[in-house]
Amino acid sequence: MDGIRELLAAARDHGLLVGHFRGLLNIAIGRKVARTDGSVVSAGLTWREVAALLKQLRFDRELVREIGADPEALAPRDRERFWYSAIAQARVDSAEAVAEAEELVRPLKDLGFLVGASPSVLVPPPPSRGTSTPPATSTTGQQPEDKPTKKTKK
Repeated sequence: MDGIRELLAAARDHGLLVGHFRGLLNIAIGRKVARTDGSVVSAGLTWREVAALLKQLRFDRELVREIGADPEALAPRDRERFWYSAIAQARVDSAEAVAEAEELVRPLKDLGFLVGASPSVLVPPPPSRGTSTPPATSTTGQQPEDKPTKKTKK
C-alpha cells in the first residue's frame, strides 16, 4: 500500500488532480498499477483503503466539488468517513471516470507508474436484448430438429 500512497502523493504534488480526481479514484480502486521496472504497486484497493489514504495524505476537501459533492454536506468531523462518502458519490466506474483515468495514464507514466487497462475495457459488452441467438448445433454439426408443439385440451 506504500506504493499507491506514493502514486497519490505524486499526483497531488505534480498538479494532476485538477479535473482528474474521479479518474485518480478509478485508477486507485479498479486498476493494476506497477512501476516502470515491473514491480506491482497495487492491484486495486477498497474504497475504505483509499479513503484512509486520502485522509493520511491530507487531500484538499474541496476536490469533492469536481465530483458534484458539497464538502459541507459530507461528514465534517470524521475525515475518513468524509472521503468514503465522496468516493461513493464519485461513480468511479462510470464512463467519465474511465475517460479521466485514461487522460492520467501518460502523466503517471512520466512519474514512473504504469497503469493497467480499465476492467470495463476488457469485458465485452453484453448482447442486446433485441437480438436473437443463433440456433445451437449438435455435435454432428447439423441443426437440431424442430420439436412438435403440444396440443392443448379444450
